[in-house]
Amino acid sequence: MYLPKNFIFLSLFFLGTIANAMPTLNDTIPPSLIKAFKVNDAFQDGEWFRFRMRYGIFNASYADVRLRETTHKGRPVFHASAVGKTTGLARWFFKVDDYYDSFFETEVVKPVHFVRNISEGSYVRHVNIDFDHSTQQGVVNDLLKKTTTRISLKPNVQDLVSTFYYLRNHLDVEGIEPGETASVNMIYGKTAFVFRFRFLGYENISTAFGIVPCMKFRPYVEEGRMFRKDGGLSLWISNDKNRMPIRLKADLRVGSIDVDLESFSGLKHPFNILYYE
Repeated sequence: MYLPKNFIFLSLFFLGTIANAMPTLNDTIPPSLIKAFKVNDAFQDGEWFRFRMRYGIFNASYADVRLRETTHKGRPVFHASAVGKTTGLARWFFKVDDYYDSFFETEVVKPVHFVRNISEGSYVRHVNIDFDHSTQQGVVNDLLKKTTTRISLKPNVQDLVSTFYYLRNHLDVEGIEPGETASVNMIYGKTAFVFRFRFLGYENISTAFGIVPCMKFRPYVEEGRMFRKDGGLSLWISNDKNRMPIRLKADLRVGSIDVDLESFSGLKHPFNILYYE
């Protein structure tokens, strides 16, 4: 059974595998669809999602994502915690226990502290990142290697988890046209890169909740190591004020991965369902 390294994070926020599959980009593409300073209106304290991932015939894993208001070093923040684990037969083949935590400002999504503590077979990492946006500097602490590294940060940089919330709140979809692209500066470990994606159009899809109107996007990924040339990744986001991930399909060189929103609670806005099947 083949499962890509960091595959569990694909079921969390659909970005971890992208980060592994993309080349490092030093250029910043103008984020024409991003409103960098938009006050949060997409999510709230108490929001919770559960995603279920299938790899071929295997019901391979689940991921829980929870958002809470708290404080970090005396400042009010959101704490987004994500837990991903393999289940059933997939866990017998490949044991995964992944934990991610992101602390970011409550009004405008800016990460202040990030924790990545993952165990995927023999691949183990435990890294913390502290962000100082006023100086555009970060500190990466590798708790296993016992090293500390200072890094430069690009404007509005996001960690793997905060990106999920940043795009939900800061992506300007009013009047968006198919083919338009946007980008976000991200940090993955000590590596900076630009996450890019393209809007494909609107689509009503069948889900466990009924027929849900969605916006369809395609992240740019590097073909060859993991993704097929003619497919790659497709991501469906609810076409309502919640802008929550509904489905992901990843066409890999060996099989495909399907991720679906299985359950949720604590949404800030009503969930737009056209009708129930």
